[in-house]
Amino acid sequence: MAIAGIAFVWRSLNYAQPVVDLRALKSRNFSLGCFFSFVTGVGIFSTIYLTPLFLARVRGFSALQIGIAVFSTGVFQVLSIPIYTVCTRFIDLRWLLMPGLACFALSMWNFAPITHDWDWQELLLPQAFRGFAQLFAVAPTVTLTMGGLAPGRLTLAAGLFNLMHNLGGAIGIAVCGTILNDRANLHFLRLAEHLDATNSAMVDLVQRIAATHAAAWAGDIVHGHAAALKRLWFLTWREAQTETYAGAFLAIGACFVVATLMVPLMRKVAPPSAPSSDAH
Repeated sequence: MAIAGIAFVWRSLNYAQPVVDLRALKSRNFSLGCFFSFVTGVGIFSTIYLTPLFLARVRGFSALQIGIAVFSTGVFQVLSIPIYTVCTRFIDLRWLLMPGLACFALSMWNFAPITHDWDWQELLLPQAFRGFAQLFAVAPTVTLTMGGLAPGRLTLAAGLFNLMHNLGGAIGIAVCGTILNDRANLHFLRLAEHLDATNSAMVDLVQRIAATHAAAWAGDIVHGHAAALKRLWFLTWREAQTETYAGAFLAIGACFVVATLMVPLMRKVAPPSAPSSDAH
């Protein structure tokens, strides 16, 4: 693998028509643009992965209910199009990119206090920020990244740029999946440490559930106690998952904070009058 990687880099830097034009990375705007493309890929794909998963696993929503809950993201993205169009006429694209990335970070920050009973009403504000941010984070990045390259290099460079976006999405989803798997177990163990006989609220809950189930099973105390413990496990695991999702959203937000701080490093590029066909 290492030899193949070295050979790939050598060929990309020395052949006139490489598979991937790594020489474009010599451009500061292109290098930073690839980084921003990677980060936006992380944000867009990971949130598309996390939000429905939370609603299905924690809230128990159906596919239709999940679709209704996340519908607001697309609505706010569409509403941001005319705002962005007007802003590009008067504002440097770098200063449109910065609030776009910052707004995405703010969206993730608003996801942090998520609880097990969040519905579309609670998701509305963070998803509004995310929908608005997606256009302002992606569109300026494309122009700033490709605008400084020679027309003859756009085709190959666009492939690398798009690769970084998709790679960010793949890595983001993989990392979020790992966080959900590992951190959920950790949170569960931390919560379980407090579930002992000294926890009066827990003892009262177990006793009430056990009594209810025992009465339903003709006074079977063993069955009632087992049902109470099963319910206690379910509630603890639900809260552990909720805390894990909050942590995953914060991790994504941290990536966007770093990206926001790096925007001033980009050089100004005038927006083209029409999008180049090579940039797609």
